[in-house]
Amino acid sequence: MILNQVEFAMMNNPVRAWIQRNVEATRMLRMGGAIRGGQALEIGCGRGIGVEIILDKFAAGAVDAFDLDGRMVALASRRLKNREQVRLWVGDCTAIPVKDATYDAVFNFGIIHHVPDWRAALREVARVLKPGGRFYAEEVLDRFITHPMARQFLDHPQSDRFGARAFQRGMQEFGLELNGAETLGEVFAWFLAVKP
Repeated sequence: MILNQVEFAMMNNPVRAWIQRNVEATRMLRMGGAIRGGQALEIGCGRGIGVEIILDKFAAGAVDAFDLDGRMVALASRRLKNREQVRLWVGDCTAIPVKDATYDAVFNFGIIHHVPDWRAALREVARVLKPGGRFYAEEVLDRFITHPMARQFLDHPQSDRFGARAFQRGMQEFGLELNGAETLGEVFAWFLAVKP
């Protein structure tokens, strides 16, 4: 789903970029390590901060990235115009237009909770990962999404939402092995899974 005005503003500001670089990415890097020279995919690329992080902090050799919102892809295109190892498109994480076993790593900086059929997104992540590939995920959990205050301002799907355990079960259902999980107040969670 496309972000509403409040969410768009929340995702496109220096505070969010700082958190993504210095909190989320640092935690993910500690959990799963770099992917030196690997081919990576970011689902829901927003304005391109995640792509920069994947290239600079995780040492990817190339990054493909997409977002459902064309406005975000346009912002990312401007931000990343000098990065030749980046390919961007408008797309849906429940139908990723690439061959099976394409990527060494897939990154999810808080996107899947926006997807009504979040299991379809996990199925696609598992499909496009190479054997031995890593899935780095940061997610917002059901306790936050369904809270009345969050519902006042944010536009998230409300049915069939996941907590940390349900997300872990979803990954395992599609053949991903959990290598690490951390939560913050049952509201946010970070996961590292590997495709055997």
